[in-house]
Amino acid sequence: MIDITLLNRAKKLYFVGIGGIGVSAIASMTLAEGKQIFGSDFTDSELIQNLRTKGAKISIGQDINDIPKDTDFIIYSTAIKVADPDFYDKLKTLPIPSISYAEALSIISQGKFTIAISGTHGKTTTTGMIAKILMDAGFDPSVIIGSIFKETNSNFVIGKSGYLVVEVDEYQRKFLTIFPKILVVNNIDEDHLDYFKDLADIQGAFAEFTARVPTDGVVITDFSHKNIGPIVRATKAIMIDYNSVPIDDLNMKFPGEHNRSNARAALAVACALGIDLKKAIESLNEFTGTWRRFEYLGKTKNGALVYDDYAHNPQKLQAVLSGAREFFPKERLIAVFQPHLYSRTKTLLKELSKSFVDADLIVLAPIFPAREAPDLTISSDILADELRAKHPGKVIKSLKTFEELSTFLNQEGRKGDVILTIGAGDIYKVAEKIVARH
Repeated sequence: MIDITLLNRAKKLYFVGIGGIGVSAIASMTLAEGKQIFGSDFTDSELIQNLRTKGAKISIGQDINDIPKDTDFIIYSTAIKVADPDFYDKLKTLPIPSISYAEALSIISQGKFTIAISGTHGKTTTTGMIAKILMDAGFDPSVIIGSIFKETNSNFVIGKSGYLVVEVDEYQRKFLTIFPKILVVNNIDEDHLDYFKDLADIQGAFAEFTARVPTDGVVITDFSHKNIGPIVRATKAIMIDYNSVPIDDLNMKFPGEHNRSNARAALAVACALGIDLKKAIESLNEFTGTWRRFEYLGKTKNGALVYDDYAHNPQKLQAVLSGAREFFPKERLIAVFQPHLYSRTKTLLKELSKSFVDADLIVLAPIFPAREAPDLTISSDILADELRAKHPGKVIKSLKTFEELSTFLNQEGRKGDVILTIGAGDIYKVAEKIVARH
């Protein structure tokens, strides 16, 4: 066990995987506290550039010798265990205390009124909605979110109150490091099957998390969801079905039933905290969203609208495309999808192939491997074949490079079309490239 006072006393910290959305948030928070921050990651990014402008010293590439010997504390992304196990093993032999991001989050949440947002999908948007409501209501919360919160143009907010709003991840059971006072479980579906055995294993993890909420705490979820039963039975806390929250005056800037469900969950949190429902709805009607969640980027040179979204599993794909179709009922919808992880693509191949009903034209990028080694038994070409079998008559392309994608979309997209780039990797770079600059 790490003495939690070591992190509070530390003056010089090193972050491994500092470009990650969660790790970078903690790095930003510690920078704001006046600590010296060093770090490293495999690739540069806008998040890293932002940290550098605030004073962090960050190297690209992982080398154990880059960690200053007078470092007081190390916080690392668990992705390093898979991406560079040799580095991780060396890291753990250093005479410097080191903890994972999830363990650091546990320390940060101690002593705070923690509102945790979990679920297979919708976490980020719901976290942003809750943060917006609480900020407008004067609660002055601290916030850690898995994207860029447009209200503050950051993935973190340092508040002066004891409230902490935090998005938590079920992968590797990372969320089992904290004890929330209010827990939102948006939904539970099959995902991360490279780690979990099956749906029952995923449900078990959520049930264990739900059981951590105290009896005077609150669990907010969808009682009608087919996979929620085990977590309802696991808790002794107060239960709220977010479907019971009225949304008659809700008029958000974002389409789709999934976003209305996210809003209901956020409004249920507001009700649990005694915030006036009418004012909470007004906050959501003004909510401008988060980075890569049905984010409008502009138009191509030929007038096609360009949106980008982080969706990467079948349920998310279906939700974002259904929402896009709701928003654009008559336009031609071009879905540009970058599959995320070899394991996810292989395991959910059939489900992914069923997720593009609302798309008129489907374009695939190569699989984004993230933390995984190459797997030659699965590819975007294989997914394209499944899509052709499932959607006869639709045009389906599988292209090999971002350059090919950009060229095709610039030639194909025209006024009256909506191009939606989708995926948890770096497909957003294609969207940024094809948007006409004036």
